[in-house]
Amino acid sequence: MERNIIVLLSLLLCLLSCHVSAAGATAKRRLSSPLSRPHRVITAEAAPATTVPAMVQYETRYHTQRLDHFNAAPASYRTFPQRYLVNGTYWGGKTAPVFVYAGNEGNIELFTNNTGFMWELAPRFRAMLVFIEHRYYGRSVPFGSEEAAFRNTSTAGYLTTTQAVADFATLVQSLKANLSAPTAPVVVFGGSYGGMLAAWMRMKYPHVVIGAVASSAPILSFYGMADPYAFYDIISNDFKSESKNCHDVLMNSWKELDKALSNDAGRAQLNSTFKMCRGSTVEAIPDLLDTAIVYSAMTDYPTESGFLTHLPAYPVKEMCRAIDNPKSGKDTFSRVNDALMVYYNYTGNTHCLGDATEHDPYGMFDGWDFQACTEMILMSYGVRNGSVLPPEPFNFTKLLDGCRASTGLPPRPYWIPTEFGGFDIANVLKRSASNIIFFNGLRDPWSSGGVLKDISRSIVALVEPKGSHHVDLRFSSKDDPDWLKQVREKETRIIGHWLNQYYKDEAIKS
Repeated sequence: MERNIIVLLSLLLCLLSCHVSAAGATAKRRLSSPLSRPHRVITAEAAPATTVPAMVQYETRYHTQRLDHFNAAPASYRTFPQRYLVNGTYWGGKTAPVFVYAGNEGNIELFTNNTGFMWELAPRFRAMLVFIEHRYYGRSVPFGSEEAAFRNTSTAGYLTTTQAVADFATLVQSLKANLSAPTAPVVVFGGSYGGMLAAWMRMKYPHVVIGAVASSAPILSFYGMADPYAFYDIISNDFKSESKNCHDVLMNSWKELDKALSNDAGRAQLNSTFKMCRGSTVEAIPDLLDTAIVYSAMTDYPTESGFLTHLPAYPVKEMCRAIDNPKSGKDTFSRVNDALMVYYNYTGNTHCLGDATEHDPYGMFDGWDFQACTEMILMSYGVRNGSVLPPEPFNFTKLLDGCRASTGLPPRPYWIPTEFGGFDIANVLKRSASNIIFFNGLRDPWSSGGVLKDISRSIVALVEPKGSHHVDLRFSSKDDPDWLKQVREKETRIIGHWLNQYYKDEAIKS
C-alpha cells in the first residue's frame, strides 16, 4: 500500500495511483509534496465546513486574465475568468491600503474563510480586502472547464508559479485602475504555498506590492537547500515531545499493521477493532493513520479548529493522550483506533472510518498533482529509521523518474530557485528585497524549509517554538496563548510601519 503523499497545506497529492496490497502495507512511494495536503484519505463524510464568522462578507468578481503573460504566440492571448473576492466595507478611499491574499492550491473560499488576521486588520487600517483565486483551481480554470484544462500537458502547461504571480500583479493593477486609486498601497498575504507566492510577488513586483506577509512559506524547501528528512523529523519530534510512549506505539504500529493485513486472521482482528464504513476495508487504515499523524502535526493549533476537518486544541497532545490512556483496550490496534477517533471523530458525528480517495472538496487534486511534479518539487520525502512514520530513504532519482512517469514531462527541480532565488538567500535578499515578514512555527514540519533568521531590518523572521502551520493568519480567539497574540501584534506594527513609510515617501496624507 502506498502512503498518500503529504501540504498547505497546505496546505499535496499522490501522483501515481495508490495500490493497496495485503502485504507490505506501509511500503509507500512518495511522489508529491505534503504542502497543504488535502484529505486524500478522510472519513466517509466530506470534511466539514469551517464555521465562518459573520464579518466574512464579500462580493464575487471575475477578471479577464491572459493565459500566458510571457509569450506573443497566438495561444498566449487566450483568456480565462479569474475569480476574486472583495470586501470594501472598511476601505478608506483612494489612498487607503488594499490587502491582497495570494490564493493557494484550492478554492479561494477556503482561504478567505480562514485567514482571519486580514479580516481583523481591515478596520484598523481602513483596508480593502481582496482574495485572488489561483489559476487552475476553483472556478479560475482556463479552456472552459477543469476537464479541458487538464486534458493534456499542452493545456495544463500554463499552470506555473510565474504565471500565477503575474496573474496577481496584473489583477491588482487592473483593480486599482478601475478604482481610480493608483497610489493605494498594496500589502500581499499568504500562508503555506500562498505564503511562498506572497514573498515571491514582493520580490518580483515591488512596484505593485509594498510588502508581504509570508506565513509558513517554505521557500527554501528545494533540492540542495533543505534536508529531505527534516519534514518528517519535525513530525516525529512533535509526538515525542508529548509522550515517548505515544511516539513508540505509533512507530511500532506499522509493522503490526503490515503483519495483520497479510493474513485473514489479522484482517479479522482489524475489522473487530476499527469500524470501517461500507465500501471501505481495513487496508485503508495505514493511510488513515498517516493522514492523521501528519495533519495533526501541521495543524497543532492551540485552539479548536475546522480548517480541513474539526480538531481539538493541540491535536497531537490529544492523540497521544488517547494512546497513553486508551478507552477501548490496551493493545496496539485499540490505542491506534482511539487516536484516529481524535482526528476523524472529534465532533462525535462520524460513525465509521472510510477511504474517500476520490473526494476533492476543495478542488486541489488535479492542479497540485501537476505542480508538485513539474516545478514545485519540494524536499519532504525522506523518513529516517526511528520515525513515527515508516522509514523511507530519500532517492532523488526515483522521485524525478516517478514524476516524469506521472506527467509525461521532465521535472524542473532547479527552476524555482533560478526564478525566485533561494541559495544564499540572506545575502541575496539583503541586496535586492525589503518589507517581507516570514513567520514560522517550529512545530510545523514546513518550518524545515522556512526563513528562520532576520535578513535585514525590513525582512523579518518571526519564529515561534510552539507555533504550527500559518497559525498567525487564523482568526483570533480569547483562548489564544500570549505568544500568538504577540506574534500578531508584531506583524501589525510592522505592516503599520510599511504603510507609514510609504505615505511619507510618496508625500500622501494617510
